[in-house]
Amino acid sequence: MKRVSLRTKIVALVLSANLSNVNAQTSGELHVPSPDWREQIIYFVMLDRFNDGDTSNNNQGVGEYDPGRNSHYSGGDLPGLTNKVNYIKNLGATAVWITPPVANQWWSPTARYGGYHGYWAENLMAVDSHYGQLSDMQNLSRRLHGEGMYLVQDIVVNHMGNFFAYDPKQWNAQNPALGYRREPATAQGQTPSQAPFNRNDARDPDQARDAIYHWTPDIRDFTDPAQEHDWQMAGLDDINTENPQVREALRRSYGHWIREAGVDAFRVDTAFYVPPEYFRDFLHADDPVQPGILRVAEATGRNNFHVFGEGFGIDKPFEETQSRKIESFVRTAHGQPLMPAMINFPLYGTGIDIFAKGHPTREMRHRIETMMRVHESPHLMPSFVDNHDVDRFLANGSASALQQNLLLIMTLPGIPVIYYGTEQGFTEQRGAMFKAGFGSGGKDRFDESALLYRTLQTMTALRKSNPVFTHGNPTVLKDNATGAGVFAYRMRHGDADALVLFNTADSPHVLDNLDTGRPNAHRWRTAFSLTSFPAMLSADANGRVSIVLPPRAGIVLLPETGASVTAKQPATLQIDALPATVYGDSLDVRGRNSNTEPFRLALNGDLAEAVTVIPSADGRWQAKLPIAALAESREPHQVLAWQDSTASASAPHSFIVQRNWQALLERTDPRGDDHGRRGNLRYPSDTSWGEHHQGDIENVSVQRAGSTLRIVLRLRGMTQFWNPPNGFDHVAVTVFLQIPGRDGGSALMPQQNGHLPDGMRWHYRLRTHGWSNAWFGAEGATVDNEGTVLSPGAQMVADAQARTLSFTIPAKALGNPASLSGIKLYLNTWDYDGGYRALSPEGSGMVFGGDRADGIKVLDETEVMVLP
Repeated sequence: MKRVSLRTKIVALVLSANLSNVNAQTSGELHVPSPDWREQIIYFVMLDRFNDGDTSNNNQGVGEYDPGRNSHYSGGDLPGLTNKVNYIKNLGATAVWITPPVANQWWSPTARYGGYHGYWAENLMAVDSHYGQLSDMQNLSRRLHGEGMYLVQDIVVNHMGNFFAYDPKQWNAQNPALGYRREPATAQGQTPSQAPFNRNDARDPDQARDAIYHWTPDIRDFTDPAQEHDWQMAGLDDINTENPQVREALRRSYGHWIREAGVDAFRVDTAFYVPPEYFRDFLHADDPVQPGILRVAEATGRNNFHVFGEGFGIDKPFEETQSRKIESFVRTAHGQPLMPAMINFPLYGTGIDIFAKGHPTREMRHRIETMMRVHESPHLMPSFVDNHDVDRFLANGSASALQQNLLLIMTLPGIPVIYYGTEQGFTEQRGAMFKAGFGSGGKDRFDESALLYRTLQTMTALRKSNPVFTHGNPTVLKDNATGAGVFAYRMRHGDADALVLFNTADSPHVLDNLDTGRPNAHRWRTAFSLTSFPAMLSADANGRVSIVLPPRAGIVLLPETGASVTAKQPATLQIDALPATVYGDSLDVRGRNSNTEPFRLALNGDLAEAVTVIPSADGRWQAKLPIAALAESREPHQVLAWQDSTASASAPHSFIVQRNWQALLERTDPRGDDHGRRGNLRYPSDTSWGEHHQGDIENVSVQRAGSTLRIVLRLRGMTQFWNPPNGFDHVAVTVFLQIPGRDGGSALMPQQNGHLPDGMRWHYRLRTHGWSNAWFGAEGATVDNEGTVLSPGAQMVADAQARTLSFTIPAKALGNPASLSGIKLYLNTWDYDGGYRALSPEGSGMVFGGDRADGIKVLDETEVMVLP
């Protein structure tokens, strides 16, 4: 049987067009008509970390430049980006999104961090000296336009840099001078250089009355709309967007970049922190002097200027609260337009869960159906797998899972966004692509022969080849309700169809009786596959397909036109009725087949642990299935029969597993011992730490149900100052497990500069904090390398009121051990921010204090516990 490999060149004409004339230096017009944004693929660049085209602007002489440190400028700039346009075009991207190029606060003495990222503005109408000049922006715009590409600029309307702050204990809304303080002076002084944003001294009665800013302290309650919209986010000076003078200044500032730099679209940072109705004025104002942004764009010939906002909202499984909040920035409750689109954060969150963490694929069904129901224009919503504000996908998931997630966003409605370095396998959140920059590994990273780069080329070519992917609508056809496994949907646009199939598990799974919705289509051609897969797939007389999907499969099928063929006739495999609820560790299954050939009985479609059955002469059969490894779930588990010889599948039969949780052990940890192994460590000095003691362990309890393990950790304090999607922040918990009788393992605590106590060696490791929840095996673990990312991992639930974190670990995540007895368990606390948070002797607002940078990064820890 002919099979299609990963390297198969799909859509050869599109790909060859991308690769032609790679050295051409085409210069285009500054102003060009808008494209159909549904058909675009965006490449997202952090300017400081992409490419250095002019080393003379790297160091402005105020201590802000140090490419050896993530907190400082590395040297990337606009000329460097312009020099690499062909690299981006050859990948298949059609637009480039850049972080804000505006003049920034270069260094914050309070945060001990630099403004290299571009989001701490001091002048919204000037190019930052580190990046170049206005002419460099114009050159980039012209270069992109000459290649048929477009420029997207990141903008901020919520805040400026960190020039002032408030003592929350003294702050008084009626007297803005109380508790006000200037932040230490920076190279740019104590005020922004641009009017009216330079009027930032609340102690001056005139400036206080002008109210260019909200005179407020840091947000403490993200559920309070008044704080969310009017208080400072992470210490950044909150602009008063209700003020007409401010509104006019913001329209003037950002209209400038369209007129003078030829920008084609805006991404709006921190949109959640601005009242939604503000965007009516920003985009649609009819002011003849400083009109709304869309009117400015129309005057330059851009009748479809795109604006999409950032709303960092990730819905929990089967919820849509954040999705609805996101949509409230696109249209009002009465249907009035606000922004054209918002970034699709809920899709990102569910993608991480099902591809990297092994969650049930039914969660993605709900997410896609919610996306199409809640959002008016899902095709205009940018989608992504990682970005500058979250961990790299590969920091928490495998390369095969990453490729699956990329294929998902390339085939669903929305504008795919590729974060720079993803195509080179980056794990460093803000690592540099150029040799001299931070986290580059000491080499340039523009390798067009890299596997992920080439894989993305084929995916982008696939997307461009057929409007069914850019204009079509999805219908979910198949999912797994209880874990990783099959997920399938159909994309339809007019009369055109495509099937997209996934297996999110690391073992083969059965795709059974898939109703394609095309009863007359009996042959489906493989247009793309991440794994080896048949070049042609046959359907039965009703247009249904059954086949085994390889581990980590990602497949796109198109209906084959041409000569008709005789539909295959599958065998009949029948399972008798099952009990509705099962309590034990095994399940008796009976049935009858239309033939006597061997077949396999699989739980939830998984063939890795399937039981082979041989029917009797009359086709009757019976078997006993082990189910001790199955966890409780709110959805039923399923049994199905699969026969390889006839490629036939039975109808699945469902049952519920009822488990009783049994206590295994409980340990109380001393209070107030969250100061490291030697008692010398201090929390960062920012007031959001300290008295809250988020890293102080109070209690650990362990339970089991069947072969499933549950660990419940109670902390002295649990906070949500930074609105974390996982429900807690300011602490990371790391859990280590050693399986008895198993060789190998590691005594190292990766990135924590220490070893496990009492000679323990870990086989599995969990690292969780407010924005990630990653599960690792010990293979490949070093001082710096966290090990091998595995799936499925632990399910985590935070209860802020009880101050508990609950980790449920399925047997499969532990390698299906024969027993849980004898497992060694150890936990510790620190914090995590793209890596375990920094440590220094002096400490600072965001850095732990009390030891050298290479000191052991452990605040509190348990003893090594052994499960009975």
